Amino acid sequence: LLCLVRLVELLQMSTTEAPTAASFFFGFMGSASALVFTCLGAAYGTAKAGVGVCSMGVARPELVMKSIIPCIMAGVIGIYGLIIAILISSNVVKDKYTAFQGFAHLAGGLSVGLAGLGAGMSIGIVGDAGVRANAQQPLLFTGMILILIFAEALALYGLIIGLVLAIKN
Repeated sequence: LLCLVRLVELLQMSTTEAPTAASFFFGFMGSASALVFTCLGAAYGTAKAGVGVCSMGVARPELVMKSIIPCIMAGVIGIYGLIIAILISSNVVKDKYTAFQGFAHLAGGLSVGLAGLGAGMSIGIVGDAGVRANAQQPLLFTGMILILIFAEALALYGLIIGLVLAIKN
């Protein structure tokens, strides 16, 4: 609620005061949201798939290294958020930052962050069930990998849109 009040005050400011506030509210919030949401997705995906790997490793310890692939794929999503966060925060310049750039950076950060959150959750759920199923039926490995690739593609879609929005002038 406090942020909404401050946002209304920001929109009512004169043009000389607005760029400084816009850089925080929009640019830096886009940067933060990209990193926070993608890391939440990566952490959830890694934890959920890791539980499946540990559970499966009791019965079939020889498959543990092969089954770590979902954990690695979930961890990559956090890197997407880091890339966009650095790109956005390096483009925020105090005196030359417009409201248009601020909104573009916020939208880009949210695109990457929320797409990464969804992809991380998907990878975690598929990874957990997939490695357990792979322990019982090794022919399911290829199908699991394909589903994980499609889930990772969701984060890549967000990364592409985030890159396009982050470089808008």
